[in-house]
Amino acid sequence: MPENSAPGQLLGEPLAIVDIGSNSVRLVSYESQSRAPTPTFNEKALCGLGRGVAMSGLLPEDAIVKALAALRRFRVLCDTMRIRDVRGVATAAVRDAANGPEFLNRAERAIGCKIELLSGQREARLSALGVVSSIYKADGVVGDLGGGSLELTDVKDGQCAQGITLPLGGLSLMDLSERSPKKATKIVRDTLTPVKALQGLAGRTFYAVGGTWRALARLHMRQRQYPMNVMHNYVIPTRDALEFARLVERIEADALLSIESVSSARRPLLAYGAAVLEEIIRQANPREIVISALGVREGLIYSRLSPEEQAEDPLIVSAREFNQLRSRAPEHGEELFDWTGRLIASTHLEEDEQDKRLRHAACLLSDIAWRAHPDYRGAQAYDLVANAAFIGVDHPSRAFLALAASYRHMSSEDLVSSQSRALVTARQLDRARILGAAMRVAYNISAAMPGVLPRAPMICEKGQVILTLPPDLAPLSSERLQSRMRQFARLIGGDPEIRTSA
Repeated sequence: MPENSAPGQLLGEPLAIVDIGSNSVRLVSYESQSRAPTPTFNEKALCGLGRGVAMSGLLPEDAIVKALAALRRFRVLCDTMRIRDVRGVATAAVRDAANGPEFLNRAERAIGCKIELLSGQREARLSALGVVSSIYKADGVVGDLGGGSLELTDVKDGQCAQGITLPLGGLSLMDLSERSPKKATKIVRDTLTPVKALQGLAGRTFYAVGGTWRALARLHMRQRQYPMNVMHNYVIPTRDALEFARLVERIEADALLSIESVSSARRPLLAYGAAVLEEIIRQANPREIVISALGVREGLIYSRLSPEEQAEDPLIVSAREFNQLRSRAPEHGEELFDWTGRLIASTHLEEDEQDKRLRHAACLLSDIAWRAHPDYRGAQAYDLVANAAFIGVDHPSRAFLALAASYRHMSSEDLVSSQSRALVTARQLDRARILGAAMRVAYNISAAMPGVLPRAPMICEKGQVILTLPPDLAPLSSERLQSRMRQFARLIGGDPEIRTSA
């Protein structure tokens, strides 16, 4: 049975997780317990339970009142959404405070479910599992920065080492340093210097989890006018991250460019989050910083899955869900994947494991915009894919999928997003154009219906692009089909030919 699984739980039912953190109390509901869980509702209350705990050892009474009010509201929301599977977790502030047990009892009565008080190691593991489950082949160290603590866990090959927890949360640092970022820097340096978890990070990736680091990344995105709004898997090169962290430490938060994108309650913590990030970079020298929007909550869901479910590719799971919800005939997407696979195998194009999984996802997503007006299908397909709640895909790969979906509907370069092309390599752009053009041929003969493509292969052979139609489909050979064949042949190099099989 998966870790922490509930006997007799009905998979496919909605679930909710209540996360009582040192700074915020949050409710997230999900469509179902899945390898690629889709959030259906997300709300937080910035209660500041961890404020002052490092000095007084107690949760502040005004924060307790706010947190209990939020939990009572969350209970009503879960009842309204008819969610029976509600789980609660509490982290550093509650476990460190002398009045934590008393608060926990009151919190359980308010929310109406059992709340698990996470140990530091348990919190570190769940956060790392959230990254492992959502980032393709994660390899590096996961750092989860909350209001009360910092958890560090090494991850590689889908496995998590034993994590550690350190008292370096934003609220804790604010209290211990007496609101002096300079003092906070010294505290961070002294605390991180002996940490073994950072010693193997050089040249690898540091995965940043937590609201303060997400806020820093949002500022970074806005200041650079980044052409994608998705936070998960956002990459900041180490040198750039170091310079940006130093800037945030030096300047008053309200003076930072694009600071309006960060809530006023979060702004005082930015300098402390920047100080922790700077010291991690200085000591460990990672290759890059990758922001993960998934952490403890998603790690908890992942831990409840069977080994077989954990082994599934979350990108393909998400794409299949989109295919089921939005395509005219979902089976056609899988047939298109097989059809393009035979085509690619006959060409000079090389295809590795990553190329193949992206092509699979692109085929599953190829018909999700069909309900839009024909003039806008390409643009809507691009927006749907570029902004979808996918996991297991980095931003260049997401841009590739969005471009392929766009090229599936549009052949003119002028109509395809120029900003997105800045995120992909020349090779990825070429493959997106080729795949989109092949799809345009496929849909012209299949009308998005299953059962046609397996009987009408298109392959490249001796400088020709040959589409073979069975006799009963021969009337499909029209000027429109020939035009799309020519468009594809120009991209792949060859002369188009439509044949009728014997």
